[in-house]
Amino acid sequence: MKNSKIKLMQGNEACVEGAIAAGMKFYGGYPITPSTEIAEFSAIKLPLVGGKFIQMEDEIAGIAAAIGGSLAGLKSMTATSGPGFSLKQENLGYAAIAEIPLVIVNVQRGGPSTGLPTAPAQADVMQAKWGTHGDHPTIALSPSSVKETFDLTVRAFNLAEKYRTPVIILTDEIVGHMREKIEIPDASELEIIDRKRPGNNEENYMPYRVREGELVPPMAAYGDGYRFHVTGLMHDETGFPSNSSENAEKLLDRLMEKIDNNLDDIIEYEEYMVEDAEIVVISYGSTARSAKSAIKQLRSQGIKVGLFRPITVWPFPEERVYELSQKVKSIVVAEMNLGQIVLEVERIVKGNCEIALVGKANGEVITPEEIVNKLKEVL
Repeated sequence: MKNSKIKLMQGNEACVEGAIAAGMKFYGGYPITPSTEIAEFSAIKLPLVGGKFIQMEDEIAGIAAAIGGSLAGLKSMTATSGPGFSLKQENLGYAAIAEIPLVIVNVQRGGPSTGLPTAPAQADVMQAKWGTHGDHPTIALSPSSVKETFDLTVRAFNLAEKYRTPVIILTDEIVGHMREKIEIPDASELEIIDRKRPGNNEENYMPYRVREGELVPPMAAYGDGYRFHVTGLMHDETGFPSNSSENAEKLLDRLMEKIDNNLDDIIEYEEYMVEDAEIVVISYGSTARSAKSAIKQLRSQGIKVGLFRPITVWPFPEERVYELSQKVKSIVVAEMNLGQIVLEVERIVKGNCEIALVGKANGEVITPEEIVNKLKEVL
């Protein structure tokens, strides 16, 4: 990469660098450990690119402001951790039904409630999927390194803009606060996707009218000259509320299909030494780093173990996990909680192989040795 920059960078800083590279022009949020550096770096860097930063009075107002920024035509982001993520759920659902592009970063920490503010966890993965009420589309990405935090933040904005939907980045205290060498690519080398806008001469613009064969409607911004309505109620293509059950079904089907019909574009994962593996470890985020170390140790002893790392946590890569379950003796899920993604794996596998969990929720990282010990148990 001829014009790339090499830096020693913290994960939370890389998130902001990725957001700026993707075109973020508005940040609305509220400081909370261990995500606060994202707000701090945004406050410093956004004005340098003509963007706006605002610290709101609480977490609810933070995501509400970011929603407003997006409706005004600006790529917008907010960031938080466990308790704040809980507070943001109502407005996350609003963004989903109103189809407002938005990136929400959750630097996970120990919970529930105030829990362990400075300690890592991965216990918000199910909340990312089901936290807001009602059926709704969900995209959530989980980086495991500083460089991947940069890359996935760019990708999160691209997915949000392409599919007119909120996208969640599920990082954690370890990834957020670690420092690693990162090569920041030149802007010309990045794929940047912007939301589809209505045509210049489009008359009778309707904010939720889709063209034949398409699932994502063009999105005008407040100030573009169009008059349109946005609501959290079930609505028709005009944006105004509708109590029609037929219309509600049509709207929800489209909201889900714009994700479900594009899984090949959205889902991303990493495989490491799975070709001949008899046991596969499924792990994500920072815990996947311990899992990879454990696998290297066991491979040196001639034990055939591999790693499957979901990068896109939601939608979950069901098809590939099912394929792997037909080839291996056991799957071991390693995650910093007491069992969340393991339940998804059990549902998908349908008894094809044994399932085991390495879980931890005391604020300590899962070590490679703990994963090695569990793998030796299931041999």
